[in-house]
Amino acid sequence: MFNNNRGRDERPAMPPAPPQQSSSGGNSSAKRGMFSVIGPDVIVAGNITATADLHIDGRVEGDVNCGSLAQGAESQIFGSVTAEAARIAGAIEGTVRVKQLTVERSAKITGDVEYENITIENGGNIDGRLKHMSMIQAQAAPAPRPVEVAPAATTSPFGAPANEQAA
Repeated sequence: MFNNNRGRDERPAMPPAPPQQSSSGGNSSAKRGMFSVIGPDVIVAGNITATADLHIDGRVEGDVNCGSLAQGAESQIFGSVTAEAARIAGAIEGTVRVKQLTVERSAKITGDVEYENITIENGGNIDGRLKHMSMIQAQAAPAPRPVEVAPAATTSPFGAPANEQAA
């Protein structure tokens, strides 16, 4: 009377299948919606490279290279940061190279900052040089050198003038 499961198959329910990723070869579509999190209780000693978006709430003692970075207010990074976009709220000691950079009011960056677009909220702290990336790229590209024209040969390979025959 109380057991309605009589005669039913009692296998555990299968978890749903993961969504199918398209095999169109577009790497950005395969990574869309993916992110990695380093929690507040995690300390990483070494460099981090991520193709997905990265959220750091813990401590990193090494360089960080990722597509997009979100840093929590209590987070610390001791190393360089390279990303397409970043929202910095914690502490960074090292060079920051980001195209789209937002420095929140709780952020403290100690080191040089290279950027294309930057927003610094009131209270955000940067102790270092600010460099716009277009200025850096202009300095990195060597100036074209003028073409040097070699003077016409006036001596033979034997050291005698070209119009004299070597004996």
